[in-house]
Parts: sequence; C-alpha cells; structure tokens
Amino acid sequence: MTMPVQNFNAAWMLSLPEAKLRKAINEYDADRIRWLLDEWSFWARDEQRPPPGPWRIWLFLGGRGSGKTRAGAEWVAAGIRAGAMRRVALIGATFADVRSVMIEGVAGLLAVSPGAQYEPSNARVKWPGSGAIAHVLSAEEPDSIRGHQFDAAWCDEFCKWKDPQGALDMALMALRIGADPRLAITTTPRAIPALKDLLSAPDVAVTRGKTRDNIANLAPGFYDTMQARFGGTRLGRQELDAELIEDNDRALWQRGWIEAARVREAPPLMRIVVALDPPATAHGDECGIVVAGISEEAHAYVLADRSAAGLSPAGWAARVLDAYEEFSADVIVAEANQGGDMVKAVLTQELETAPVKLVHATRDKRTRAAPAAALYERGVVHHVGAFAELEDQLCQYDGSGSSPDRLDALVWALADLFPQKRRAVPKVRRL
Repeated sequence: MTMPVQNFNAAWMLSLPEAKLRKAINEYDADRIRWLLDEWSFWARDEQRPPPGPWRIWLFLGGRGSGKTRAGAEWVAAGIRAGAMRRVALIGATFADVRSVMIEGVAGLLAVSPGAQYEPSNARVKWPGSGAIAHVLSAEEPDSIRGHQFDAAWCDEFCKWKDPQGALDMALMALRIGADPRLAITTTPRAIPALKDLLSAPDVAVTRGKTRDNIANLAPGFYDTMQARFGGTRLGRQELDAELIEDNDRALWQRGWIEAARVREAPPLMRIVVALDPPATAHGDECGIVVAGISEEAHAYVLADRSAAGLSPAGWAARVLDAYEEFSADVIVAEANQGGDMVKAVLTQELETAPVKLVHATRDKRTRAAPAAALYERGVVHHVGAFAELEDQLCQYDGSGSSPDRLDALVWALADLFPQKRRAVPKVRRL
C-alpha cells in the first residue's frame, strides 16, 4: 500500500542521502510524482525560502532571472494557505509592474496560488475560499499606502522605485495587524542609501541568489550570453551575481548627489533638449538618448533615458523623434563625430522640420564630462524619477572600459542647457 499523498513529507525527502532519494523516487506512485513536480518546498533553493528567526523584513537580493519573483509569490501563497496572511500589500515600482510581474507573470501569484482571482478594476487579488485579499499599490505614490492596514507586504524591485525610502516607510507603518506582520523585498541590488540602510538594520534577514543558480529554469543560452557580455564587469557583478556595487572612487559622479536632488515631478521648463550619442555600428552598440530641460531657476531636470542597443539608423532616429514629440522639445542635439552629416540626414528624413544641432567632441570623454558632474555636485541637476542604467554608468565610469553612451548623451544635453561662457576680461588699449 502506498503512503497517502497528504502525508507525503517534502522535508523528510530532502533529508535523504542521494542514493536513498533516488530509490524512493523510483518507488513513488503517479500521484506522489505529480505532487513532487508541483511542490515548491521540494524544489526551492535555500535562498528562496523565508529565513528562520524573528525577522521583520526579508530582503532577497537576486540577479536577473534568479527566481526572486517566484520566491516572493510563493511566500505570499504559502501565507494565504496557512491562514497567516489575510490582508496583503503588493507593491511594485508602478501599477503596471505589479500586474505584469507580481500577479500575471510566469512566476507571479496567479501561477503559484490556485484559486486566486485578480480584479483589475478593484486593484486587488482575492482568494474567495479564505476571504484573503491582496491590494495592488504603486511605489510611485507613497501616500496612497497611507491608511491601509496589512499583516504582510511583498515589495518587488525595490531599488527601481522612485522614492524607495518614502514608500517603504509608508508600507512599514501599514504593517499593524495580525500576530506577526512581516514584509518581503525581492530586488536586484543597487547602491542606493535606502538599500544600504536595510542591510545594516537589525530586524532584516538577507538572502542572496545569482542568475546562474537558476540556470535550469532559464532559456537555453541566456546565461552564457549574459556572461559573455557582462561577466567580470561591474554591471555583471550587480545584475547577474547580485553584488552591491559601490561607487567607483575614480568616477566623476557620486550617487549621493543624484539621490539628494531626485524629484518626482519637474516644474515648468523654459527649454527642453533631446541629446543623441549615435552608435558607431548597429551591431550591439548602444545609442545614447537622453531628454533634459532647464527651469527659470537655472536648474536642469533629466526627464527620460531612451537609450537602447542594437538599433539601425532608422530605429534610433524614430526613437529620438518620438522623444522629441513626446516632450515637446526645442532642439535635438547630436554628436557629429560618428558621421555627423549622416546623423542629421537620417533625422530630417524622418521629420523634415526637426531642429538638429550638431556638436563635435574635441576633448576626451572624462574632460567633457567634468562640467556636467560639477553641476550635479552643486545640486542643480535633478533626476525626475530613477534611471538605473544611466545612474550606474555615471557612478562607474572612470575613463576606462567601453564607451558610456548614456553618459555622453547626458553630457551633451547639459552642455546645451548650460553653455560655457568665458568670463569678460577688461582690456586696456594704449594710444
């Protein structure tokens, strides 16, 4: 007689030596094999399991594709099944992120929690069988969290949020019901102050997962491609290995300057530019496209980073012109060192009236970037929201390595908004 499925113990199986485990699997009936295939507690890696101990916040730092979203969704699903969670907060960078990743994604709640029902019009997920409810919230609007009461919260891609500390503070203040309210954060790390504070907090338990740890569940060749392109680089260590990469001491920018001046909205702007650093080739090279404007108070506001790799000339031209029209820009500033006439021709072919201003680089990148970095240090450049890849490039580039196309585009934008002027020198003429 076979053991009933409901008495089948995954923890016991995991404790078996490999030889006995193989023997046990060979003896399982069909029901238990099906159970085994679906049982998260059997397949989850250690870092994907809630850590032991009386933690208040579980911080799971994971590389791209490391299984951190699945870990967060399974944590909520298990809490709902056990009756430990009745009112849950689902918080992402935007409402769209919560829906597409945390709820409807391939590793989201609907995939791992049978019986869950998503109600988009009510911005919530319901479990009719237990009466549990998970509310959809956006970190873009920290005040929208105010007034809610939760016994659990799952926060995804925390380091991508516009105001991570503000939204986290509101979420923690809402964790005030239930016997043991807790919060889980699943994110790829970035060296932002809010994350550093979490890592040093006594009530935070930290687990880490690398992309390669989850290679069996990724598309064939994905990890090899990422490793070939980013392996050993600062970006690769952060995005694949989930390392917290601090600022490069030799870089011109510091994250503290960016964080201190970050805003959620820009004031009325007197002038807006779209700056373009065209790629040398269309085979993987990145095209830098940054939108920025200047206010009456002579403060600059970075509005968008539309940079992308692998674009044809027609592709990046369309991307530039879309940004030009979306932000009602006054001019397109384009570096002319990489085929200046061609750059202008491609843009004006798409839009005959496009006001294109060509600029020429006569000094090395680091020297050109110094005046822009000085503006950040003075606190007169504000990022409207977060631009992770641009900010990483600013705080890592020290003059070596591959060309920082996003940085270059930003530098051209600020150079146009803050033109260099020579100080007047009195002249004496002798008659």
